[in-house]
Amino acid sequence: MIVIGIDPGVARTGYGVLRRCDPYPTPLAFGCIETGGDSRPSRRLLEIYEKISLLFDDYAPDCVVLEQLFFSRNITSAMRVSEARGVILLAAEQREIPVTEYTPNQVKLAVTGSGRADKHQMQEMMRRLLRLQELPRPDDAADGLAIALCHINMLR
Repeated sequence: MIVIGIDPGVARTGYGVLRRCDPYPTPLAFGCIETGGDSRPSRRLLEIYEKISLLFDDYAPDCVVLEQLFFSRNITSAMRVSEARGVILLAAEQREIPVTEYTPNQVKLAVTGSGRADKHQMQEMMRRLLRLQELPRPDDAADGLAIALCHINMLR
């Protein structure tokens, strides 16, 4: 089973691709889709859509897992992230890939045992749990891996 975890954003969308294996999940890929701040918003969304589509086509995931949107203050940021989520959901639906969502606290709790873990703790846990040589960078990529791992842990 292949799971792609995605931490959506307009400037940077983090992703992690894991294969569910026993006893440990195997990382296949992780990274970020970065869009230029000088591009039109519609162009940035198209870039995310095209690169996510390639990722889905290359890895043929059994499911896609997104971090649920949670913003309490900045409505403008929330709207932009919602737009990025929309193109990701569209790409998944076009390929009939099921989508699951988890809150940031659910992901942190499933991966570190604490819903209050910071970015560095998440990176370090991903390095340890996935047996990576180095910390996954940037932290958005680590978040993508954590979201995928959270889902795999929930399936157990």
